[in-house]
Amino acid sequence: MRLIMLTSRSKIILSSSRSFSTLLKKPNLSPNLTLSIVFHREFHSSQFTRWLSPSYAVSFLNRNLGFTVTKCISSISSSAPDTMEWNDPVSYSDTSSRVELAGSEEEDEIGETSKATVPVRAFFFSTSVDLRSLVEQNKQNFIPPSSRMTNYVVLRFGDLKPDPNGLGSSVRGNDCCYMVVFQYGSIVLFNVRDHEVDGYLKIVERHSSGLLPEMKKDEYEVREKPTLNTWMEGGLDYIMLQYLNIDGIRTIGSVLGQSIALDYYVRQVDGMVGEFTDINRGMEKTGTFTMERKKLFQLVGKANSNLADVILKLGLFERSDIAWKDAKYAQIWEYLRDEFELTQRFASLDFKLKFVEHNIRFLQEILQNRKSDFLEWLIIILIGAEILISVYDIAHKSL
Repeated sequence: MRLIMLTSRSKIILSSSRSFSTLLKKPNLSPNLTLSIVFHREFHSSQFTRWLSPSYAVSFLNRNLGFTVTKCISSISSSAPDTMEWNDPVSYSDTSSRVELAGSEEEDEIGETSKATVPVRAFFFSTSVDLRSLVEQNKQNFIPPSSRMTNYVVLRFGDLKPDPNGLGSSVRGNDCCYMVVFQYGSIVLFNVRDHEVDGYLKIVERHSSGLLPEMKKDEYEVREKPTLNTWMEGGLDYIMLQYLNIDGIRTIGSVLGQSIALDYYVRQVDGMVGEFTDINRGMEKTGTFTMERKKLFQLVGKANSNLADVILKLGLFERSDIAWKDAKYAQIWEYLRDEFELTQRFASLDFKLKFVEHNIRFLQEILQNRKSDFLEWLIIILIGAEILISVYDIAHKSL
């Protein structure tokens, strides 16, 4: 009997003189069955390669078909590097040990990847944070700034262990948690577990003002890989670095803090755009609108304050000092700004604010015209009253 296994991309084709289902139904086959297996690989996935390894195939047949495989080969043809054939004797204990070794290596690799992953969470739940009082109450956790930027502070919680690779302050292999708090209300947490998030947020909440009814949240991920060929590498919702230190935390935190805060201001402006859209639709139907001057002035103030906060408080167009000093962190800063589309989102915000400004100016002109009409009619009434009084005086004197 002959059993041939071929692969075409992700499919496996089994052929023999008997159907494979028949073999499954009859596990007690002759122990001296001669087996020839040919694998053809068209892609190089590490997981699929392990699945197609000789030891794994033998182990699978022994477990599932009740075979006792006595002959197996391991030779690679130089003319066909993607085709492998096995004819050398291999003992069952040897194949089992190989499978266990491959499984343990894969588990170790997964474990190393999970250890090198640093979760990052950004929050925005207030419009202002008193950084001075926050530092006063957390002096033991405060990390002195390395630049002249004064709109944020960095706090570290936990014991910092020395890095085996000599990176000193690398987060890899440490249980330390880092919290970057910005004056405009954003908070970025590094390496904080889910059940500990609320505790760290409450530390900042005591020093916050202008609490929002709904908290904004965003998640990201930093992966450390010391063997990475380049300094950094981007991916879907993550960035991979050779190592993550305090300067990297400051750089990444600054962009994520701006991004989550910008999202709040965009939603604020979207609300104003919605109000003016409803007013315009009402004017389209009725030919007039009903809005008090006070309400209009409130919208003017809200639009101006949002624009000022985005430009001045967030410092959206100010380059990070760390990025100025070191090209590596400039690369991170520019990549993340492009990844989170800060420039495009501000352009969209600016366009919406111009729409709001145009509508405000239009409605102000209408209200001003209404006031002018009222004054004109008042003058006409006063003049008419004066004429009536004069006519009355003349008529009274003539009598």
